[in-house]
Amino acid sequence: MAELGMLILTLTARVPQFHPPRCTSDPSGQQVCLPPTTTQFAILILGLCWMAIGTGGIKPCTILFAIDQFDTTSPEGKKGVSSFFSWYCATQTLFQLTSLTIIVYIQNKNWVLGFGTLGVLMVCAVILFFPGTKVYAYIPPEGTIFSGIAPVFVAACKKHRLQNPSNEENAYYDPLLEDDETVLKMPLTKQLSCLNKAALIQDNELDAQGRVTNSWRICSIQQVEEVKCLIKIMPIWASGILCFIPIAQQNIFPVSQATKLNRHLGPHFEIPSASCSVVSLITIGIWLPFYELFVQPALAKITKQKEGLTSLQKIILGNMFSNLAMVTAGLVEGHRRGVAISLGAPMFATWLAPQFILLGFCEVFTIVGHIEFYNSESLERMRSIGSI
Repeated sequence: MAELGMLILTLTARVPQFHPPRCTSDPSGQQVCLPPTTTQFAILILGLCWMAIGTGGIKPCTILFAIDQFDTTSPEGKKGVSSFFSWYCATQTLFQLTSLTIIVYIQNKNWVLGFGTLGVLMVCAVILFFPGTKVYAYIPPEGTIFSGIAPVFVAACKKHRLQNPSNEENAYYDPLLEDDETVLKMPLTKQLSCLNKAALIQDNELDAQGRVTNSWRICSIQQVEEVKCLIKIMPIWASGILCFIPIAQQNIFPVSQATKLNRHLGPHFEIPSASCSVVSLITIGIWLPFYELFVQPALAKITKQKEGLTSLQKIILGNMFSNLAMVTAGLVEGHRRGVAISLGAPMFATWLAPQFILLGFCEVFTIVGHIEFYNSESLERMRSIGSI
């Protein structure tokens, strides 16, 4: 689907009927540009939708599929997973760096060639994936917990007047799991005990074979504990929103800033404004291998933990760098406006480097920390979502 979307985008740039004509100049010297027609706009949106659908199928599964190749029950497998997160981020950064420099430069010269290059690379990625199909480790799908969230809350509300028994034996519905070989069976906990009432067995809620007659009146202990797990990780997820907003914005507002700055390198070359964010990628590309090879072993000796820093410690550091990056960006923008008003000349684009460097450190700790946290603390059925 992603390849089909890229093909449509390539056609919008190649076929004259799929995009508006070039702007012309009127007798007064002003440019006259015709807006796209409804059909042209619809074709563009169709291509972007196919790209979004294809990416939505690839991105959540990439990391999870790679983790399935490790034996996470062994110390070596856990260490390999922790190392994989860092090297995955470093590799991804390397190719993002390529796309923000070489691909952006090509697209500034020729949109057809730029989109076509990306399409060819996607085909190559598919071709490289298939030779390993015979050696990959495959974990069967286990369903999703989201279908069981609402019944837990509904059943708990219906039984809110009941008291949790002191003797829990046979008081709660706890059937065997159909896929107990791959899903960890969770015991009943005292935390958020109000939800435990959803698993209390009452009259006529189970048939003669011990099966549930109405899933909205009684839920299993497994369902209740899965909902509890989801509630427990929500604060970490919510804290990441404020941190990921600056990361998402670095290719939007700073690009607009860069268009108003002096981006010349010598008399003949001007850096594309979209390429300015490569500073954060360079920071990631340098820091991640350095951290993996030197900093992490040193921290492991100090903290007595193989991973050096825990996932929560990495998230905290990422949040700190996010705040510093936004403060720096605000100060730089204030200075830019002052220079533009007082001197009437743009300042150099190198002023954007500090905020991009801080955002690079923010990405290193935040993204790796969140991926590690979700893949270690969340349930098997949620790990693909945690990898998004």
